[in-house]
Parts: sequence; C-alpha cells; structure tokens
Amino acid sequence: MAPERELSGGEALVEGLLAHGVDTVFGIPGVQTYGFFDALARRRDEIRLVAPRHEQATAYMAFGYAKASGRSGVCSVVPGVGFLNASAAIASAYGASTPVLCVTGEVPSEFIGSGMGHLHELPDQLAMMRGVTKWSARVDHPADAERLVDEAFFEMTSGRPRPVALAMPWEVFDQRAAVGPPPEPRAPALAPVDPHAVDRLAGSLRGARSPMIMVGSGALGAGDEVRTLAELLQAPVVSFRGGRGVLSSDHVLSLTCAEGFECWPETDVVLGIGSRMELQWFRWGHEPEGLRRLLIDIDPSQPTRLKTDDAIVGDAAEATGALIAALEGHRAADRSRQMREVKARTAERIAEITPHAQFIGAIRRALPREGIFVEEICQAGFTSYFALPVYGPRTFITCGHQGTLGFGYATALGAKVARPELPVVAVTGDGGFGFGLQELITAAQYGIGVVCVLFDNGAYGNVWRDQMRLFDGRLLASELSNPDWAALAAACGVAASSATSPEELERAVGAAIERDAPALVVVPVDRREEVSPWPLLMPQPYA
Repeated sequence: MAPERELSGGEALVEGLLAHGVDTVFGIPGVQTYGFFDALARRRDEIRLVAPRHEQATAYMAFGYAKASGRSGVCSVVPGVGFLNASAAIASAYGASTPVLCVTGEVPSEFIGSGMGHLHELPDQLAMMRGVTKWSARVDHPADAERLVDEAFFEMTSGRPRPVALAMPWEVFDQRAAVGPPPEPRAPALAPVDPHAVDRLAGSLRGARSPMIMVGSGALGAGDEVRTLAELLQAPVVSFRGGRGVLSSDHVLSLTCAEGFECWPETDVVLGIGSRMELQWFRWGHEPEGLRRLLIDIDPSQPTRLKTDDAIVGDAAEATGALIAALEGHRAADRSRQMREVKARTAERIAEITPHAQFIGAIRRALPREGIFVEEICQAGFTSYFALPVYGPRTFITCGHQGTLGFGYATALGAKVARPELPVVAVTGDGGFGFGLQELITAAQYGIGVVCVLFDNGAYGNVWRDQMRLFDGRLLASELSNPDWAALAAACGVAASSATSPEELERAVGAAIERDAPALVVVPVDRREEVSPWPLLMPQPYA
C-alpha cells in the first residue's frame, strides 16, 4: 500500500496534472492562486508555464494547444473577474468541443456565499463556472485534489470533449494535509456501437443514389475511415470549419462548403460524422425533397437535436469502421468526373472573391502542407473556409459557432507551443487583432514563432458592410483608427513587414516561416474594393 503523503492543495493539484501527462500550463498568477503557482515553480522541469498578458489569452492559448495537439489544454486564472475574463475562450472551447481545463481560485472558505465583498468574490462562482463548462467542481481540501483532477479529465474527455473547471479556496492552495495514494488515471468512457444501428445505416446507404457525407471536428480522428467509406459510396465529403482536413483537399471527393452546395440539390441521403450539420439546417436553406438524414455522433443527444432519421451513437472512427465492414462488397458508380466539374465551376466563383481569395492562395503556397492555419472572424478568415486547401486534420483551427472576435492570434500562439516543429500562420483583421494585440509581447518573451498576417481595412469589416448594405450607409462605430502596426510590433520585440500584393505576401510569409520567430505581416486593404465572401457561405439569402 502506498504511504500517505503530506501535500499542500497546490502541490496536490500539480501532482494530479502530472499524472495525466500535462506538460504545459497557460496562466497568470494572482494572490488567490500563489500556492498553485509556487507548486508549478518547484516542478518547472516537468511542467512549463507560459504567462500571457491577458486572462482571456490564457484560455485561448490552452484552446489552441488542445486543437493543434489533440491533447487537453490547461489554463489558470484568479477567481471572479479572472475567470470571467477567460470565459469567452472557455465558451469557445465548449462550442468547438475542445478539452480545456481551467484551474482557478475562490475566496477563502469562510467567505464563500457570504456576500461580504471579499476580493474577487462572485455571488455564486461555482454556478457561473458550470454555465460555460461541461463539468465544474470546487476542491475544498488537499485530500480531494487529485481525485477531482482525475474526475475533471474523465469528464472532459469522455463522450463529447468539452471544457471543465476546478476552483480551490484561497487558503486551501497553501494548506498542508495528509493525502492518500494517487488515483489511477481513468481512460475516457466510450459508448459501445450498436450493431443494429450499423445495419440500418448500411441499408440506407446501399440504397442511396447520391449520398453526401458531412464531417465536423468530431471526425478529426477518423480520417482513414472517412476516406474509405467515401470511396465505397463515392460520396462527396463536405466540411465547413471544424472538419476541414479530415479528408485532404487534394482528394477528388473532398469538397468545401461552397463546392458541397453545388451537390446538395441532388443529395438523397446525408450522413453526418461528428458534425452539427450547420450547413444543412442553417446555411443551405431548403433540404432536397425526400432527403434521408443519418448521423454518427458520440453525443447521444445530438440525433434528437438534429432531427435525424437514424443514427449510430459512438466514437467516429469505431462507428465508421463498423459501417465500412457492414458495407463489404458494395461499390458505387464512380463520381470523380462530376466532382472535378463541381470543383472547376466553384473555383471560378472563388476567384471572384477579391482580394482575399488571392491572398489566401498566397498564404497556402508559402505554408507547407503540414503547417497549421488559424482563422479569425474577418474577411480573410471567412474566405479561408472555402478558398484554403487543407491537407490534414488539426491543421485548420477555428473557434466554431461562437464566432469569438479576436480569438485567432492567442489561439495560434497556443497551437505553436503545442507543435513547435510546425509552422503556424494566423490571419486576422485589424478589428479582431485589437482584442489581443498585447500578446505580441508574449510571443516575443517566449519566442513563439507564429506568423500573424494582419489585414487592415480600417473597419470591423462585416459591420461596416452591413451598415452600408442594410442601413443606407449610416455608419456608427464600424470604422477604426489604427496605430502604426510595424512600430507597435517593433516596440513589442516582434519583426514586422508589409505586403500589398499576393506575390509580396507569399514572399513575406515564406521568409517569416523560414526564420521561425514571431512575425507580423501587415496587408493594407481597401474595404470598398473587398468582394463579400458571404454569397458562398450563406448562399440561400444571396440567391
């Protein structure tokens, strides 16, 4: 039997993180969490700390770390206002089904729920934490810490991965107590695949004339299975954001959202794999008559939520593999010629989205196939959904349906920390970049070699366009006055350059990737000449 150990609450939390293979924490210390950060300092050879300049960035970086690596990201902030600052990124992780653990503090135990106004006190912090996470708990004694860390990882990674949070009262971080043996880390729980459901879906797919597969981030670990199934069915594989790269863009059956819309009217069976099916119910409008809707998803509530006709609940790779086995001997007619024609037609429309389609093409030429691209809520980011070829999973990073303006740069820094051997390029607009430009200092301090391409159109581009289009040009708070970006970057210790054409951008991004150091490339854009990407993203309202 393992001997009892005497640990502080902070030390016990760190022991729990180490037991789950955590090697990086993104965090900003504060008085309520000193005991945790001191415990990290004494284990710095095993866990590194990256300290951003804003609490929101701690969680965005943990989010980017998880997206790029497939492992859990960990961040730490002070309680109350600190957790509230981080909550936008935690909500993004929730929406994008990403495992992030936030470790925060709490007011001293005697003041919890007292309403005395202790430093950073909230009326009910635990309830607030539960509002933006899959699971949250408070660690009230050092002896509970390792068990609750294990529970946090189990909840975070079982079923649909989503963020979780742990809070510890101020004094418990430093309180020392005898703790029992550490718990054995548990593997995530996986629902068994129902063979009857597999047979039913196989029957529907055998009878399909023109099937389509839609993939989301839940299919990132099922690339081989998706490719095999698509080839058996000769079904186009359509991805919007989260599923980009599940099937490489250079595969004839891999379609973007813009290309997939061209095939939608003739589709008679649609199979979602790890996808919210946003294209189907939100962006593409009316469904084809008689459409049969099938789903593979690890979340048992998703089939009901999406009103599917039949579903397999389970892991995407396991369930898709079972479906392939059930379809043994099935061979559909070759549709490669049709798919090439669709791609050719759509390429002509994409080329009209000037200048961003051309700029996205320049970035793709400079970025190696395995390089990571992080989008942003900006015109270039939107254009990348259909204009950027993506060749592998976890190389296109998005915040998903939350659409959190300003997430991109900090998220890209986290992705680069997770995968330092790969080039990472982030695109951003001047509006979104203003939400987190202080993280240029973080990039310089830690030598995080992200290449940030900043498209400066002097506006919140979407808002400006909508005010012009929908409100007779009555502009309010959509135009921006910006600093000298190069001077700002230089003051932060980051090299800056500019590009005014796709050719110049390709050279600038390529040179920055070669240096593997923090870089900012500024691209001035005339917003009056930007062609909207929205007719390809929301085709029904623009039809």
